[in-house]
Amino acid sequence: MEHGGDLTLAIDSFGGAAEDWLDLSTGINPYSYPIPEDLPANAWTTLPVQSAQERLISAARATYQVPDNLGLIAAPGTQILLSLLPTVLPEGTIALASPTYASHKIAWLREGRDLVEVSSIFALPSEAKIVLLVNPNNPDGQLTDVKSLLHIAETLTERGGYLILDEAFSDVVPGSSLLPYIENQNVLVLRSFGKFFGLGGLRLGFLAGPRDLTQKLASLLESWCLSGPAIEIGTTALRDADWQRKTTRRLIEEMADLTLLLTQHELSVFGGTPLFALAGMRNAAAMHEALARRHIWTRVFDYAPTWIRFGLPNGAENLQRLSNALADARKEL
Repeated sequence: MEHGGDLTLAIDSFGGAAEDWLDLSTGINPYSYPIPEDLPANAWTTLPVQSAQERLISAARATYQVPDNLGLIAAPGTQILLSLLPTVLPEGTIALASPTYASHKIAWLREGRDLVEVSSIFALPSEAKIVLLVNPNNPDGQLTDVKSLLHIAETLTERGGYLILDEAFSDVVPGSSLLPYIENQNVLVLRSFGKFFGLGGLRLGFLAGPRDLTQKLASLLESWCLSGPAIEIGTTALRDADWQRKTTRRLIEEMADLTLLLTQHELSVFGGTPLFALAGMRNAAAMHEALARRHIWTRVFDYAPTWIRFGLPNGAENLQRLSNALADARKEL
């Protein structure tokens, strides 16, 4: 499984239609931000104007607490941004904290860059010019504290290098973002919109960093890279602080329920965020397939055969469905 969120493989292998499946393979919020009913018609019918995109950037800057000295750009998802980073950053060894989101490694190796994987950024290779860290990490939720990140950023800045942070899940872990604390360090921060707001299909993401680099990236994205609806919905959602507070509380509460359920079914939960739980068991692949036969799709990892990840089931009814499926699956293992 390269990514979660695509039921094509599940349906091809285990049958059923998309509506029959409970998809727990992603870390996307199942309680999506409501699409505004008064979305202006010209969001669909006219090309996006610069002033609308500036409003979006202003809303993102406030929500993510981006310092004024940093540039901030928007793109149709962070996936395209992370694939462009190897083309604008200086030569040198990249240290990638692993295991983590696989697309980062793929993007750098595709450009022929020298990459080493490290189990801990605290053992920073002396030759590393760029350090890439997902924080909180995906898939285990490991969190590196702000003070340590600043120290690493300062070390790399002295080397003429950069710290890249993928903060895709920071929205649901208050206090985890480095953005409010960046001063003159060479730091680039990716922020995903779709995961927390539950609108992955909208394709919207942001990158904050030194203005010379954000300007280079913006020029690569060219004109009209964002759709009108993405700009309008993104601006509205980012300004809605009340929804964000209430949703964060709801996700934390429902993750507590999911963690308890998994523990009751003898799965050892050892990582995660309020959007996904990572559990360990000896026969994780067999459990994944047993659940798939019951049209519940989870996430497993080739590099960690004892890991299985669960997204939030979306309500009490789906939580009970998962519980019943786990109980039945146990009888087959």
